[in-house]
Amino acid sequence: MSWLLPRVVMAVLSVLLGTAIGIWLERWLKTPFIAEVFSAASAVASLMLVDSIRAHRLMQWLRGSQLDTAPRDSGWWGELAYRVERAVRDREKTIARERTQLDQFLSAIEASPNGVMMLDELDQIHWCNRVAADHFSLDPQRDLRQRVTNLVRSPAFVAFLQAGQFGKPLILNNVRGLGTLSVVVRRYGEGMTLVLSQDITERERADAMRRDFVANVSHEIRTPLTVLGGFIETMSSLPLTEAEQRRVLILMGQQTQRMQSLVSDLLTLAQLEGSPRPAPDRWVALDTLLLRLNSDALALSAGRHQIHIQMDTQIELAGVESELLSAAANLVTNAVRYTPDGGVVDVHWRLLSDGSGELSVNDTGPGISREHLPRLTERFYRVDGSRSRETGGTGLGLSIVKHVLQRHGGELHIESEPGKGSKFQLVFPAVRIRRLGETPLGVESAMSSPLEH
Repeated sequence: MSWLLPRVVMAVLSVLLGTAIGIWLERWLKTPFIAEVFSAASAVASLMLVDSIRAHRLMQWLRGSQLDTAPRDSGWWGELAYRVERAVRDREKTIARERTQLDQFLSAIEASPNGVMMLDELDQIHWCNRVAADHFSLDPQRDLRQRVTNLVRSPAFVAFLQAGQFGKPLILNNVRGLGTLSVVVRRYGEGMTLVLSQDITERERADAMRRDFVANVSHEIRTPLTVLGGFIETMSSLPLTEAEQRRVLILMGQQTQRMQSLVSDLLTLAQLEGSPRPAPDRWVALDTLLLRLNSDALALSAGRHQIHIQMDTQIELAGVESELLSAAANLVTNAVRYTPDGGVVDVHWRLLSDGSGELSVNDTGPGISREHLPRLTERFYRVDGSRSRETGGTGLGLSIVKHVLQRHGGELHIESEPGKGSKFQLVFPAVRIRRLGETPLGVESAMSSPLEH
């Protein structure tokens, strides 16, 4: 009520002013009635004049930007201006706070790995984040207020949006010329539409690889099972001679061994993918591994090849012995199997200039065409399927080699040309190599590798 006293004072002053004017007029005009009327009118007019000036100043401030302070008048108008200014400042703080919250919310959506697009009641783009713009080839600023169906011309997307049946996600292929999108649409607010998009290309590829893997495993196992079933039926239904029975049993043993090898390789892959990275402080003598490789290669070759394996490296490797042996044995076994009689299989070790080491397996086999090299480590990929099965391969050997090298921080390099043989190189990082009796270069860096997938 601080404005009441100034208001009363102003009213009293107005009355006094009016009275003074009335007394003056009465003396001048000698008419009491007219003097009284002018006295009252003068009091009211003076009060209205002061109020009008103050009201005009307040209205001018309200019509402006309200960045400066409101008029600081006394009395009722001063109180009113103060209240109005405080209400305006409170409103500005509320708007700023809500704008900050909105900006934070939009920033969170912008950071989302999924696309978010908001459409109004006319299906015009109200807002979208960068991911959605990338998914649908849009410009987040230029395409605002544009009808989305005029910009995204995919017939499946347009039909899905117009149908209004959003119970299931829409799968779009090649929206940007590549990849697969999963699109979810939801209605919200008053006629607004929320479009959520997710790039599921990798998931689709993984699903396809899993389906292919299951199909390949089923096919690889079905073939020897079919052969075994046929032999069993033959032995039970036909009177075979002793020589014929012996031949059938040998073939059945071969098919059984083939299935056992396949299951063993599958279990090895599963163990490699599901176990932790090998510790960098468990050292394996490379010469011991090479000695075992030499014995296995000689037994498999049975004198049909020239086998040269370096067995005096004085090197130790940090890792799991069984995994390292498996990787090297797969390469040596393949070299012996695919090299024609009289060919040469050479295995040697060398240190590289950067401190890393390379175990190289060379053969004089038929070689491999360039277009096959990038896919050699894929599961069940075969350059010549019929020949691979004849040699007893499961199609998983090089995949096992790749996984072992990745787990040990190394790389697998393949060089081959038709008619010039093949060269497979197991490259190990320097931190996993030491000479006998030496201190390793370090253990921490051996725990990480950019090749790990």
